Amino acid sequence: MERSYEKYFRQNRLPHLWCPGCGNGIAMKAIVEAIEKKGLSQDNTVIVSGIGCSSRASGYMDFDTLHTAHGRAIPFATGIKLANPDLHVIVITGDGDCTAIGGNHFIHGCRRNVDLTVVLFNNNIYGMTGGQASPMTPLGKKATTAPYGSVDRPFDACHLAEAAGATYVARSTAYHEKHLVDMIAGGLDNKGFSFIEAMVQCPTAYGRKNKMGSPANMLMWMRDNAVMKAAWDKLPDDKKAGEKFPIGLFYQAEAMDYDTAYDQVIERAGGAAK
Repeated sequence: MERSYEKYFRQNRLPHLWCPGCGNGIAMKAIVEAIEKKGLSQDNTVIVSGIGCSSRASGYMDFDTLHTAHGRAIPFATGIKLANPDLHVIVITGDGDCTAIGGNHFIHGCRRNVDLTVVLFNNNIYGMTGGQASPMTPLGKKATTAPYGSVDRPFDACHLAEAAGATYVARSTAYHEKHLVDMIAGGLDNKGFSFIEAMVQCPTAYGRKNKMGSPANMLMWMRDNAVMKAAWDKLPDDKKAGEKFPIGLFYQAEAMDYDTAYDQVIERAGGAAK
């Protein structure tokens, strides 16, 4: 019996090429479940991705899709949204794609409050190109470019998104799949730049290098260290130390989105011309 969400996938492109135990498939499924939950039309929804393990997801999804240049998914998506504001535009990106080569596009997409839903698959490493450390590799964790542990302080992409002007910011994990669906669905409801960090396990590059065990063990690590935002806010600072991290809705606000603001510029320009 076909499951309801299966219609959102290109069956002739499956099975996917992600490593066994990779969390990207869970995050991809969460996106289509959120799309189904909000009743979005496949014909009115566009999926845009950059380059990296996460960005292969667009090729499996049965929508109008763009697999774009490294770090450039957000400007491609911005062009689509400005050309046709009625479209629902979803960006799939990774921790390297979004916060390294795509970092400027990320912060300026937030600043402009472009009406996009950006889902960052965070596996804490460059998984596709050899296991190099990314801007979101935790301090002290190993990678091929950090064999003795990373000394670079990592970005908190959620804090960065909020500070840069995003109007919806949330985080969840591959373990908390139903919660992840809800966080993405909330982003789809938001009129403006929505950012959802989906923490996903990479057993081949990150997990193996850092001796985290099987994919199931990595999921259990998420279960044991994730703390719901309401509970996190009540914890004393000493209880927030170590590997614990918050998940949930971090920030939501109302502000004029970019395509609405741009339409007003066009109206003013038309009036000035008269």
